[in-house]
Amino acid sequence: MTALVVALAVVVGLLAVLVIGLLRSHADILRALHELGVDLDPDAADSPAGVTSPVAFRTQEGVPEPRGEQTGAFDVVGATARGGSTKVGVVGTPHTTLLAFLSSGCLTCREFWDAFADPELRLPGSNTRLAIVTKGPANESLSAVRALAPTDVPTVMSDDAWTDYAVPVSPYFLLIDGPTSTVIGEGAAASWTQVQSLLSQALADRGIAASGEATPRARATGKEREHLADEALLAAGIRPGDPSLYPTAAPQDQIDLTADSAHAPATAARSADAAGGPEPNGSGD
Repeated sequence: MTALVVALAVVVGLLAVLVIGLLRSHADILRALHELGVDLDPDAADSPAGVTSPVAFRTQEGVPEPRGEQTGAFDVVGATARGGSTKVGVVGTPHTTLLAFLSSGCLTCREFWDAFADPELRLPGSNTRLAIVTKGPANESLSAVRALAPTDVPTVMSDDAWTDYAVPVSPYFLLIDGPTSTVIGEGAAASWTQVQSLLSQALADRGIAASGEATPRARATGKEREHLADEALLAAGIRPGDPSLYPTAAPQDQIDLTADSAHAPATAARSADAAGGPEPNGSGD
């Protein structure tokens, strides 16, 4: 009889442990569902499910935050460093466009100014155009931008472009697919080598060849380069004797990258590993 009582006590104890374990598992499941935003209250069946509190997102220290919002593509309209007006066609073009958002006072940007001035610059992609975008004349030094801007790369001074594209830092790069008018790659970096790698990856992700071949401007020499420059000017509506060809004039240029010009090579980026590189949005160190 004693043995039977002991056995019964053991069975009851095991059942108690099992029930406690099931209750704890059930509580863990309910807690997990609640954290996922699933409301099991029958009185709240009509309320939308989902996370009710914002999810914290943090980047690694030294890496700039991405843009706070995704934007569409916009043509870039603004002033030139010589006081004229200019436009870079981005939407609906047959090519990709790399917009490089730089500042004249940003130390990290200096490497990119120098790189873009190199006529032998080799860039990923076979049909990409480059345009440099700074803040508007009210927030930038005209003389500094004039001294830094490459002669054959469109440089636009436009506050609206920084606002339209919600640019968070400088330097910052956006690769835009003209036919679809969408941003296909973006990011910040501290060196041109990093940008090349990022842009190549962005192009590869889209199934676009990132051959790294030289641009027509880089391949041409002597009279060929002069001929390419003449074609680019004619395509932009600038003919011999045009006031915009003379430094003392205040030209009203209308530069559209849809022309098959030698104005600019380019590339793209998705998300940058730019430890300590990019500067805050705007001019200054």
